Amino acid sequence: MGEATHASGGVPVARALLSQVHPVFMLPPLAASLFGGVFAGSVDPSAAAAHVTALFFAVYTAHVKDGYVDFHVRDEDDTHPLSAPTCRRALAGSTAGFLLALAAVWALAGPGAAALTAPTWALGYFHAPQLDTNTVGATLGYPTGIALGLLGGFYVQAGRLTPAVVGLAGVFLLFLSGIKVIDDAQDFDYDRSIDKRTVAVVLGERGAHRAAYALMATGMVAVVGLALGLRGIPPSAGLAALVFGAIALLARRAEPELATMLLIRGSYLFLATLVAAVWFRPLG
Repeated sequence: MGEATHASGGVPVARALLSQVHPVFMLPPLAASLFGGVFAGSVDPSAAAAHVTALFFAVYTAHVKDGYVDFHVRDEDDTHPLSAPTCRRALAGSTAGFLLALAAVWALAGPGAAALTAPTWALGYFHAPQLDTNTVGATLGYPTGIALGLLGGFYVQAGRLTPAVVGLAGVFLLFLSGIKVIDDAQDFDYDRSIDKRTVAVVLGERGAHRAAYALMATGMVAVVGLALGLRGIPPSAGLAALVFGAIALLARRAEPELATMLLIRGSYLFLATLVAAVWFRPLG
């Protein structure tokens, strides 16, 4: 096993705890929540802040737990900034923060909003070692969290769900699952050696590649269909599929690491295009 940093003093400990905030994976769920509020048509800042805060603590819990399991339990990583006791204290703190934020969501937006938000902590806490060792859990955990973030962000503002927002959440679930399959393919050799059954291990690298792009293509076709045929989603939202599709074509022949980098950034542009379409409605 490598070394864990046993930081002491306020500043070193704070830096070690902040190291578990990974913006690349933290920002999409928070942005999905805010997009849900924008899509609802009006935003109550207090309810939006409570929901975003709850998601922050849910994702932070996932990061700390994942690092704890990978370093202190599985002995997979060479180093980790937090000792095992500090990880456990961080998990207790993030869980307490989540529960306080969840209580605020309930108070401001009702039990339905809280019911959509509560599973995000469970997805984060149980990602490792329970969910990430099987094909479904490893692939769908993070995309499901983002889909729930979108649904919850909408619900805290609108007090209900609509077919349009459920359809968009399904789109995110589909194409983000495809990205996750590509991401997991980076660790194909290691995952196969420990019998970690990701899609790449189950289907092989070529099969996983085909499955990933089939999921992403289905998501893009779905968003175009929703934009053209479902009330509440502006037709210009279909442009998001063109933006992401262009980046997916660039990523298709890249190695898994570069492909993942391109596709994640493509997902940011996809969301930004949806926000612009909903906010400005350029095609009426």
